[in-house]
Amino acid sequence: MSAATARHDRVSLVFTGWPMLDPDYIDDLFAPVGPVRVRRMFGGQGIHFGDQMIALVADGVLHMKADAETIPAFEAAGSRPFTYLAKGRPRVITTYWTIPESALDEPDEFRSWAELAVEAARRAAAAKAAKPKRRKKVAVEGN
Repeated sequence: MSAATARHDRVSLVFTGWPMLDPDYIDDLFAPVGPVRVRRMFGGQGIHFGDQMIALVADGVLHMKADAETIPAFEAAGSRPFTYLAKGRPRVITTYWTIPESALDEPDEFRSWAELAVEAARRAAAAKAAKPKRRKKVAVEGN
């Protein structure tokens, strides 16, 4: 079996409702970008590059980090934002989007989407670091 066939077989299994992706498969996908860490979270997986979460897996579907600069590319590719049910109502998280299925079979295409996710995660981290920290109000006794 060729590597491409093996990859396609894993993807077929993944998109039939399996809740998580195989961590070795995730490592293979992201190898052109660099090493990633996979952490379990809320019944799915968070994929971290350095200190930033760049992707998540929910219900076996990979979603990449996005922001105002990259969302138009995801929309143009026909991608969908991460959606889940809470209290019986759909919740949409626009900071994580699916990628085209073709990217799972084409390493160069996948690398392009992963690099967009890394850039979005870095911008989000920089924006968070630039925000002034709120000071907690401290109760003063005797007043």
